[in-house]
Amino acid sequence: MNRPLPSLLQMLAFASIASVLPLSLSAQSTQTITGQNAFTDYSQEHPGVRRKITVADLPAPAPEQSVDNGADMVPRPDNAWPQAPRGFKVELYAQDFKQPRYILTAPNGDLFVADSAAGEVKVLRGVTADGKVKTIETYASDLDHPFGIAFYPNGANPKWIYIANTTSVVRFPYKEGDLKATAAPETIVPVLPGYAQLRGGGHWTRDVVFSKDGQRMFVSVGSGSNIDDPDTHSREFHRADVLEYTPEGKFVKIYAYGIRNCVGEAINPITGQLWCSTNERDQLGNNLVPDYITHIEEGGFYGWPWYYIGDHPDPRLGGKHPELKSKVIVPDVLLQPHFASLEMTFYDGKQFPSSYDGDAFAAEHGSWNRNQRAGYEVIRVPMKNGHATGEYEDFLTGFVRADGKVWGRPVGVSVAKDGSLFVSDDGTRSIWHVVYTGK
Repeated sequence: MNRPLPSLLQMLAFASIASVLPLSLSAQSTQTITGQNAFTDYSQEHPGVRRKITVADLPAPAPEQSVDNGADMVPRPDNAWPQAPRGFKVELYAQDFKQPRYILTAPNGDLFVADSAAGEVKVLRGVTADGKVKTIETYASDLDHPFGIAFYPNGANPKWIYIANTTSVVRFPYKEGDLKATAAPETIVPVLPGYAQLRGGGHWTRDVVFSKDGQRMFVSVGSGSNIDDPDTHSREFHRADVLEYTPEGKFVKIYAYGIRNCVGEAINPITGQLWCSTNERDQLGNNLVPDYITHIEEGGFYGWPWYYIGDHPDPRLGGKHPELKSKVIVPDVLLQPHFASLEMTFYDGKQFPSSYDGDAFAAEHGSWNRNQRAGYEVIRVPMKNGHATGEYEDFLTGFVRADGKVWGRPVGVSVAKDGSLFVSDDGTRSIWHVVYTGK
């Protein structure tokens, strides 16, 4: 049966409503915002909006713009909920953690969560009819601010679970379905550079992933400062690096350097390359320096602290190391400055539309030293044949009230076994579940 055509009055009414709806609820745009207009704040973040920032768009340093504008955290208002693109449903899966951060889906579908401040890793299993977790167990405790989690070897039947503490990497024997560790942890890497005295206690996160062939273990370590020169500050030893070890914990080399804080590591399933979600430096202005997501080249130099985003010298370091200027690798995807880009993952599920295949997702924890807040969202990074287009897209937004008060801060992202997406939020101390319904 043919549907009756809407009346003129009905069409006008719909147009009036659609004109004030965010893109997630009205027709979504495929246009990419570029140039200076690509720099934005939370009020302009809506699901489906794409932006592309290039090296040519970078402003001159403006340190006088730097402010302390940390998140004013408030309880989630009754009418507040994360906003996803049309066709997606967001459910509150689990809550009441102390500090849920990194999350990882086990091959059998269990969700492992690093509850960092609690010093624990928890296991979440199953989904009830109303979208809640069925079972929560504490897998391991007495850990030192755990963050990164990895199963080894790669594939359907791992034998170990590796956990990156702030100052070490440990592993537990693992078999499918384990809800609790069956043995004491084995220390694989006994010493990593530890805590850094930055605002918020920063750069204590350590991530761990294995190369696609399982022969290399990559551990990311953030800088101990904003721009301390490693030439004269010994506390930057083996910091702002990705370190390579064997799976047994033997140090091999500095795999890549000059990466101020590669919080989230991920292996691109198509190219096999290591990728990083990176926090860049502060106090050069509202729109400097962009955080970024990029593939990591073996032996590659990414600029910190002497240069940023290619051959731009940091004016605070007096032109040191000119011999490195031509070696700085420009990242694949430039994000908003001060986004605080954290965990990232590649989408290898089958639930989302096929246009998402191979794309990346990353959690943006949110700015603290930008005049107008930015971040506090999950972004999608479009990929073509395993390579980034340079764009990023707002995917899960709405964690900031209209008045700038913040109620949620995304940290971790992981693809569930059924192809849905889990997101940790240490603002509400919750785990959100993003499901594609097509409606």
